[in-house]
Amino acid sequence: MNVIYSLLASRQMLALLLLINIFGTAYGYYWYGSQLENTPAIFLAFVPDSPTASLFFVFVLLGFLLRRNFGLMEALAIMTLFKYGIWAVAMNLMTFLTTGSLPWEGYMLMASHLGMAIQGVLYAPFYRIKPWHLIVAAIWTIHNDIIDYVFEMMPIYRDLLVYMNSIGYFTFWLSILSIFVGWYFGYRKKRTTLSIIH
Repeated sequence: MNVIYSLLASRQMLALLLLINIFGTAYGYYWYGSQLENTPAIFLAFVPDSPTASLFFVFVLLGFLLRRNFGLMEALAIMTLFKYGIWAVAMNLMTFLTTGSLPWEGYMLMASHLGMAIQGVLYAPFYRIKPWHLIVAAIWTIHNDIIDYVFEMMPIYRDLLVYMNSIGYFTFWLSILSIFVGWYFGYRKKRTTLSIIH
């Protein structure tokens, strides 16, 4: 395990992940382009869920490379990376079960979003999250569900529109699980903690 974390903490790995997450974030905002064009300005920050999650992690990685911890970004990253990573995998699986097929982009999205969820948790020993970071990130996470399912700004999966109420319910409880994951791996007093050493 120490070997794995030594690799994760290396500048080479951090720089590689930074580039991957910058590319993924840019592609994610591009993917949301048509929806953002039709989104009222007041909701723009809350619509592109996954790219915003990976953007939080970009700031986390930049902090590590600068030998600093941005606790609020770490709290936001672990919760939202886990939430939207798992959510996208679930939605694509549901699309496959509903339609009987999935385009290659769907499999790519499943792999990349599963990677998002994993990386957020893998780096948790390096996080230095304070209580207020946890509270703000939890509020953001729940608030995003309200924007998505009360104001109907959720990501568009046309084959699943008929299931929107059930998806909204699932997403709420996934948010609660994500907040727990953020607390358990990123803040809990008895958790494993490590430092980035360069």
